[in-house]
Amino acid sequence: MPEPASRAASQAGGALDRLLDRLDAWVPSPAALAFAVRIWIGMMAALYLAFWLQLDSASSAAVGVAILAQPKRGQAISKAVYRLLGTILGGAVSLLFLALFGQDRVEMLVAFAAWLGLCVFVAQYLQDTRAYGAMLSGYTVAIIAVAHLDAPQTGFDAAVARLAAITLAIVVITFINDALASPSTWRALRPQLAGAHAAVQAFCREAFATGDPGVERAAALIARIAPMRADASAIAGELDDGRYRAAGARSGIAALYAMLAASRAVARARAELGRPSPEAAEALALCRAAVGEGEEQPDMPALAGRLRDRVDAALRDGDRPLDELALLQRALDFVVAATFAADGLHALSTGDRPLRDVALPTHRDFPVALRAAFRVVIAFAITAALFVASGLPQSSFALVQVAATCSLSSVTPDPRKFALGVLMGMPLAALAAGLVLFGLLAGNQGFPLLALAMAPPILVGCLLALNPPTFTVGFIGLVFFPVLLAPSNPQGYDAATFFLNAFLVVLAAVLLFLAVRLVLPVSAARHRAYALDSARRDLAEALAGEGGDATTRTSLNADRLYQFAGYGSASGAVRRMALTHAFALAQIEAAAARAHAQMRRLRAAEALRGPIGRARAALQAGHPGRLEAAARDLVRAASAEPRPSRLCTARAATDLVAAARTIARHRRFLRRLGVAPF
Repeated sequence: MPEPASRAASQAGGALDRLLDRLDAWVPSPAALAFAVRIWIGMMAALYLAFWLQLDSASSAAVGVAILAQPKRGQAISKAVYRLLGTILGGAVSLLFLALFGQDRVEMLVAFAAWLGLCVFVAQYLQDTRAYGAMLSGYTVAIIAVAHLDAPQTGFDAAVARLAAITLAIVVITFINDALASPSTWRALRPQLAGAHAAVQAFCREAFATGDPGVERAAALIARIAPMRADASAIAGELDDGRYRAAGARSGIAALYAMLAASRAVARARAELGRPSPEAAEALALCRAAVGEGEEQPDMPALAGRLRDRVDAALRDGDRPLDELALLQRALDFVVAATFAADGLHALSTGDRPLRDVALPTHRDFPVALRAAFRVVIAFAITAALFVASGLPQSSFALVQVAATCSLSSVTPDPRKFALGVLMGMPLAALAAGLVLFGLLAGNQGFPLLALAMAPPILVGCLLALNPPTFTVGFIGLVFFPVLLAPSNPQGYDAATFFLNAFLVVLAAVLLFLAVRLVLPVSAARHRAYALDSARRDLAEALAGEGGDATTRTSLNADRLYQFAGYGSASGAVRRMALTHAFALAQIEAAAARAHAQMRRLRAAEALRGPIGRARAALQAGHPGRLEAAARDLVRAASAEPRPSRLCTARAATDLVAAARTIARHRRFLRRLGVAPF
């Protein structure tokens, strides 16, 4: 009897624990509640000031605060800056369109559709809040010009009123974030970057001990590092030393990418070398010391200096095996990258000036950007034709919502998921606005009652927006709830207008949902094909000597790999093979670009001109045997050159060998892909 009773008690305790865990997952954290309350206070303050200033579109100030709702201060500041710039540009274009096409509805709509498509296309090539600013300048023309198409003489007043509302929203959210101690972006980013740094160090220790951990592990770490780029860009405006912290974060992120690549290269060189020489064994020991294998804190400059001496000695010898030279050079590259990673993390934490400031470019595919632009244009054109034919009095209001939601969907990572969130969020926003307007307010006037009545939908919207799976639902509810409620002084209660507006915004959500699925959709397979085609073109350019800066190329390739891995739906061997090929393209491109760059620096050396010419020809031909032969010729010819030239030659020769080995392993795939030399 005791055993069944004990088992039943244990099962009951386990069920209770699971129930408590589930309830705990649904209970908002104090930070989430503080964010929601902060945004509610900001929206109410902006609305009150707009009433006091007697702005024509007072509700736009509250909507502006909702759009700028970000959990961290730097994110809100960055978004506010580009929101203001986008509004100014959009307002200027609106006045131009009203002056040129104010008397012709069709010409106005055609011109706006073209402008909206252009803004969406440009936004595809920008990052984070800059992309938002470009997209905003597009649908701002809808808010000002299209909404006042029947009364173009009011366009200037509408532009001034919108700019005033946006400015007020920016001032209010900035003050509220400072007054209520909104979390700083750099403080949130610091533990994330430190955690990624520790994970990369563990990966590297494994690579040095047992060999390359593989493409899937590397892709998982890139997926952990890449999202931090957005926060790194948002730090600059937070503090006086924010630009140094931002530069440190960018440098650290780029260095983590380089550490991953260099550690895998060291592991491959060690495998090719077989039994390492004493110099190679020392290089491996120095790499392990750089990632904390030892009791003492590593002296990174001393480690790098020791490895430079070993590389220089190998070049002076002239007859060392190429694999040994490759291991020594890649070990030096790794230690240099580890130095930048540690320095970047230190600069982010302290605000000291980092050793370097690098860009973190993002990969964009031209066909995807073009399809996004045409999708928005076609969706708006079809919607405009339907609404104009229907003759609804609020057609301009509906067109504004279609333009806004289509534009927003174009700059999200997954437009289909965003459209589904809009389809769920719009009815909820309409329901909340209706309950507040006709249930809680019920014909009454007074700002305190209005503020209290608006609190529940705003708080719920903020909490939903903080949860990634429900972000779009929360964001749409938070933004469109005040749009549909349309707070005014005095408050209006026109049921017919409200229900028609609610119907139109839900219809706009349905149209967006259909558009992203039916109008020029981009499937995951097509995304992968576009990414591979872009990598193929970049590889052909790099082999021909047209590659860019090595650090920039490494970061760009890492972002492309991050996106490529996200598009993959296969698992197991198929996914592993696809990632292997994608990493191979990145390795060949980076090696070719670096080799050409180093050889350009060696052009002044008379003794190296012949080997350099043969190496360039071998790269353009993509021939593994000729590449290795050119690397040997370069090493022998550089043995009598000055030390700077020898070190530069070591980097070039190592990259030639890396390109040769990777091409030899993947030559069949390269031929199938259609890369020019193969």
